[in-house]
Amino acid sequence: MKNDLVQLTQQQNVALLTLQRPEALNALSNQLIQDLNQALDTCERDEAVHVIVLTGSEKAFAAGADIQEMVDKTTAEVTQKDFIKEWERITQVKKPVIAAVSGYALGGGCELAMMCDFILAAENAKFSQPEVTIGTIPGAGGTQRLTRLVGKSKAMDMCLTGRMISAQEAHEMGLVARIFKTEGFLEEVLKVAHKIAGMSLPVVQLIKESINAAFEMPLSEGIKNERRLFHSTFDILDRKEGMQAFLDKRPPKFTGR
Repeated sequence: MKNDLVQLTQQQNVALLTLQRPEALNALSNQLIQDLNQALDTCERDEAVHVIVLTGSEKAFAAGADIQEMVDKTTAEVTQKDFIKEWERITQVKKPVIAAVSGYALGGGCELAMMCDFILAAENAKFSQPEVTIGTIPGAGGTQRLTRLVGKSKAMDMCLTGRMISAQEAHEMGLVARIFKTEGFLEEVLKVAHKIAGMSLPVVQLIKESINAAFEMPLSEGIKNERRLFHSTFDILDRKEGMQAFLDKRPPKFTGR
């Protein structure tokens, strides 16, 4: 499937969503977000899709929000329409979503990557929250998700100075899970995605739910929630298959049930 600004291709149980607005370094226009959300809806409905990978070009994952669309807006306009709310669709996807970041992930692009479940970066990746340099603040979770991922001091540094960080520094901060060489980057990301796609989908979704809950709950409540979800896996056939396969010393054959 191809919308104007997002291409959806599928490799077995992995869906690859590619942002395609190269003339603007994949700046996140309203149309691009609409196309992305449509592609995400398609992936959610498709039972054959177990994992989603979101990427851009080698030069840019996404260079931020579309400034041209924002420059003349007023507080009344953006408040009435809850501007940026539509970006949050990606956080509601139940299946794992991997951000594959090569090149620039700036402002809204960095925020979009952080909305995914984890970030894999090419060696040439660059991250920043430069909103302060254009007289505003991050509006898609930059002050919130970034702080939870890297801590208060590093988030303050990035957001108050607008400085750009390398993939290596992002990895050291905890923003990025892994770094791969720029050459062959997407192939390495897809290997990770296919490994996850080979697991039991309902179990993978429960893990995602439990980890996300850790950001919303006190530890004691999070432990209770995790235990409840763990107990629920005992009615999943894949749980029995996985344990029996371990005892039989053979690879499990998960069916998603």
